[in-house]
Amino acid sequence: MSDHHQPSARARDLVRDAYDVHVHIAPDVMRRRIDDIDLTARFAELGMAGFVLKSHYTPTAERAAVVRKVHPGVDVLGAITLNASVGGLNPIAVEIAARGGAQFVWLPTVDSSNQRSCLSEEPEGATPPMWAQLQEDLRAAGMAAPAVEVESGGGLVPEARQVLELIAKHDMTLATGHLHADESGSLIPAAVELGVRRMVITHPEFTSQRMLLDQQRELAEQGALLERCLTTPLTGKVSWDLWFSNIRHAGPENSVISSDLGQPFNPPVEDGLAIAADLLLAQDFTEEEVRLMTVHNSRWLAGADPLPDAPSHHRGKVQAA
Repeated sequence: MSDHHQPSARARDLVRDAYDVHVHIAPDVMRRRIDDIDLTARFAELGMAGFVLKSHYTPTAERAAVVRKVHPGVDVLGAITLNASVGGLNPIAVEIAARGGAQFVWLPTVDSSNQRSCLSEEPEGATPPMWAQLQEDLRAAGMAAPAVEVESGGGLVPEARQVLELIAKHDMTLATGHLHADESGSLIPAAVELGVRRMVITHPEFTSQRMLLDQQRELAEQGALLERCLTTPLTGKVSWDLWFSNIRHAGPENSVISSDLGQPFNPPVEDGLAIAADLLLAQDFTEEEVRLMTVHNSRWLAGADPLPDAPSHHRGKVQAA
């Protein structure tokens, strides 16, 4: 994949009207392949609906609003990630982000207790995440904040429940970030109980998560989508075979494809979903399944569309492997 596969016309057509719900682009605190203004122009040319501005460190709702004014034909969505730089599980930050129009709330990523304590080694040859060096720089400068904990004493901390209440109140999208699989197992039922409608398990194959298929299926049965980020296998963090197998056995109806692109060494961001489409088609996924994962489910998470209601598209009904 180092030569950056060129998407086919068939794949381009299949992902028209999709949102890429996970991109890392400039301006950012680290070097990125493209900025948000230029990316909107490319999405418009390709007939893609929009994307979600993901930052590990700063809220992006106000920035998204400016970009939408420049390119009103592309729906650029803001987000907040509850790491130390915004005060961790900070309900005030979530409320302000919501009032500013943010759609996505990621639970802690780089500052999650799970990510901080992760002992899993990257597979040989895997590309380390770009944020790893920044985290090390902060530690070396004596600015290592405590890990952000979502659980204490066997249950969610009060701030986590308050954050879920705000996500439900504003009909935002909950993304689990880099939580441990067991933490996601506690979080999702609480989110359902509190009225959260849009939920996604962030890259369950990522090194610090390594979520087992049974755990993925259990969370899907509760209404959470499973995010299949292209970069996770692309950068060698998981095998392509396992990535495809998890999608197949958890059910395409329960998966959403995102790119997680924007790194200078990876393919162009606007190619990500179409690259994934070509790869899935080559593994005998149907065009309907590819479009369900890239377009319909991404539009649900983005708040653009209701879920498809055809019988074959019901989420939460995991088929036997």
